[in-house]
Order: sequence, then structure tokens, then C-alpha cells
Amino acid sequence: MGGSYLTDPVVFLIQTLFGLYILAVLLRFLLQLVRADFYNPISQFLVKVTNPPLKIFRRIIPGVGGIDLSSLILAWLLKAIELFLIISLAGTGINLIAPFIWAIPELVELFINIYLFGILIQVILSWVNPGSYNPATALLYSLTGPLMRPAQKILPPMGGIDLSPMLVMIGLILLKMLLLPPLRQVASSPFL
Repeated sequence: MGGSYLTDPVVFLIQTLFGLYILAVLLRFLLQLVRADFYNPISQFLVKVTNPPLKIFRRIIPGVGGIDLSSLILAWLLKAIELFLIISLAGTGINLIAPFIWAIPELVELFINIYLFGILIQVILSWVNPGSYNPATALLYSLTGPLMRPAQKILPPMGGIDLSPMLVMIGLILLKMLLLPPLRQVASSPFL
């Protein structure tokens, strides 16, 4: 039993708890951005879970042009705190500013993953239970609609099969491959 015997479970707990809450904050941000149904039970859950810290942040950080900056800043701060705690548990000395910089590519990756998994779930639901309504499906369509509509114009359904989700997913994976390495390289520069 080495030093990682207790460190690994603690790191897992930190990543899980912070990750779930950051996901809730980013989903709230994205659903507000696409103007999803506020009265949807899932939207109401996200609002109730994220409201306590956001009330405080909104007093300090106003929204700009309909974009809720306080949600983004809360997610960024939470990701930076998560990274700081994990690095502290590893016992390596770091610059205090580094986790704040490292949090940016991590959040960009999470944004892209939200859309990737949202589209994948939407596709699977369309195979399993097409045309049915439930609150999660409605939110998925609201969330992915801004990406799917242009793709459906480029690649309309052919013979009853909609290939536009595949086009969007390929685009998102390419975006991930092209955007994340330079962001991570900047975040890992020796000047930080």
C-alpha cells in the first residue's frame, strides 16, 4: 500500500463531485443561451441546484448581451479549484495561477463533450423510441438544435435516414482535435 492508496479515492471523489456540479452549471448556461424551456423539470432541477452560488456571483458579475457570464466564471473557478486540489494531493509544487489557466482548455473540452454526448443520446433515442416526448428529449433538441439545423440544411435526410448528426459529430471531434492541443500547450507554457 503506497501513498496512492488513499489519494486515488480522494482524487476520484473530487473529480466526480466537482465534475457533476460544473456540468450542472454549464448545462444551465447552455440551456439559457439556447432559450430552452425554463419550466422543463430538468431545467428546474438545474436552476435549483446552481442557484445558491449564482445568486452571489450575479451581484458581482452582470450578464452581457444575454450571456450569463456569472455561470461561466463560476464553472471556471470551480474547475480551477478542482485542479488545484488534485495537484495539491499529488504533492507537486505549482504556481497558484496555473490551475486557472489549465481550467480553460478543460472547460472547452467539456463544452464540446456536452454537445457530442447530447447528439449521440439524441440519435440513440430516435432509434429506440422515435417521436415520443419526455422532458430530457425536449431539452436535448433545444440544446443541439443550433448545431443540427445548419447541418440538416447541408445534408438533408436521405431515404428516411438523417446523417446530419454524423456530420456535426465529425465537426465537433475535428474542433476538439484542432482547438485543444494549442490551448493545452499555452496553458502548459513554462512562463506559468
